[in-house]
Amino acid sequence: MSKKLSKAEKQAKYIRKFKKMWERSQSELCEVRNSSIHGRGVYATRLIKKDEKIIEYVGELIDKEESERRANVQAEKAAKHGDAAVYIFTIDEEYDLDGNLPWNTARLINHSCDPNCQAWIDGNRIFIHALKQIKIEEELSFDYGFDVDTWEDHPCRCGKQACVGHIVSRDQWSELHKRKQAKKAPAAKKSHQSASRKPTTK
Repeated sequence: MSKKLSKAEKQAKYIRKFKKMWERSQSELCEVRNSSIHGRGVYATRLIKKDEKIIEYVGELIDKEESERRANVQAEKAAKHGDAAVYIFTIDEEYDLDGNLPWNTARLINHSCDPNCQAWIDGNRIFIHALKQIKIEEELSFDYGFDVDTWEDHPCRCGKQACVGHIVSRDQWSELHKRKQAKKAPAAKKSHQSASRKPTTK
């Protein structure tokens, strides 16, 4: 029969757990600075080689039900205050990782339509690797992989030449283009009709 832990022992256990998580979230390869893309970003502190592991994206492992509940709470908060920050990563069909922790440096890596990093899943852990060689002081970025169904809620400010204007997974860009064209069509038709209307003469 396992020994029941006292309140002090439980507290010490949690402190050790969070200390280990904090240590895993640190990296000598990058640091946080103000970003021209959005808010704060993460920048390389030295030359990083292609495929090199940069930092771990740490967080709380949660099931899909809890993940959906937290996402809904965040959506309600965003509707009221405009804060749409979401740090939940999909792990597999059963679990997600919520990286909404103040010491999770990797959560501040911004999205880009032409990213220099990629998130690799290793079991229940997520690591950020270099997708290409990254220069010192270059901002790190990766593809957030948002679903095209929510494209209007997530404008992209990456500033890259290849930017599609919204944070949508690269494999859904063609669908995004179709939806944007479909939305423009009625407005373009209305504008054309208005422009071609002739003044009435009496």
